[in-house]
Amino acid sequence: MKIYTKKDLNEFYQSLTYDDISLVPTEISRVKSRNEPVTSCDFLGAKLSLPVLSSPMDTVTGLDMAIELTHSGCLGILNRFDSSLNSILASENGTEKIYSASIGLTTDLAVIEKLAARKFILCLDTANASNKEVLNKTKEVKKHFAVKLIVGNIANGATLKQLEDAGADAVRVGIGSGSVCSTSIQTGIGIGQVSSILDVLFTRKKEKLAIKIIADGGIKSAGDVAKALSLGADVAMLGRMLAGTKETPGEVIKYNGQLWKKYRGSASFGVKMKNEFIEGEETMVAYKGTVRNVINSISDGLRSAMSYMNCLSLDELRKTETFTVLSNSSYLERLPKA
Repeated sequence: MKIYTKKDLNEFYQSLTYDDISLVPTEISRVKSRNEPVTSCDFLGAKLSLPVLSSPMDTVTGLDMAIELTHSGCLGILNRFDSSLNSILASENGTEKIYSASIGLTTDLAVIEKLAARKFILCLDTANASNKEVLNKTKEVKKHFAVKLIVGNIANGATLKQLEDAGADAVRVGIGSGSVCSTSIQTGIGIGQVSSILDVLFTRKKEKLAIKIIADGGIKSAGDVAKALSLGADVAMLGRMLAGTKETPGEVIKYNGQLWKKYRGSASFGVKMKNEFIEGEETMVAYKGTVRNVINSISDGLRSAMSYMNCLSLDELRKTETFTVLSNSSYLERLPKA
């Protein structure tokens, strides 16, 4: 079996995603238990106890989700369609520690000014960050306000320097890999998440950039979070893993004796509701209960991965250089059996 470094994976002859690789422990671990690894980090000035962000989708992050994730030591990015944003901006008492909200290309500077005054991290929520309008909006926001700004999305590092030069502090990496994203099917655009993250990582190193990398899309489990971070991502952004929880917007629906909640892509018909090109799907996901249970499960899985890999910190995990590429049978062998 060949042990692959990040460089090896980046030069692999095929585009790779999380299911194609596995971490390989090659050292005697000094970690006594999974309680020892420290999963805290600083992300754009926010102190996180777990490197997890929520996607600013209208069926994932409303006010309740943003608040609960903040209490759980993560970062919830309030979707820009949420009606509670207006009341937050009108409030004299701040934001109850809601640290982040999304904006669009047409968001008025007056709104951005109010968000900036409350020390929000802003997320310019677009499907394609490699676009002149995104660069112009980024420059405009950073010219007027001292805010931290996330942009997205990109599939490789070709435009990374231009985004940083425009003022972007972090970039969402991943096009077409979301579970309800049909961009790749509709447009033929996108590569596997492993290859996307590594291409951006090596571009950042080569060009000596400081922009943060957000692994956005394709994450189905705590193990995928561990893989994303070991590949070099600064944080992981979650959509489907958080969907269906109590704190997501929308009602719980009972169907055939099972509880469900709605989940849809940001470019789905239900969001657009007009004659625009659709790049997202709509579905139902099983009700999962409180999001705190999901976060605790991710924390446990990540700490376990770190203990296997002899890592006491996220910085150590990001230095991982021992991976393997799985055959289809190897991947299937690892799935739980009924």
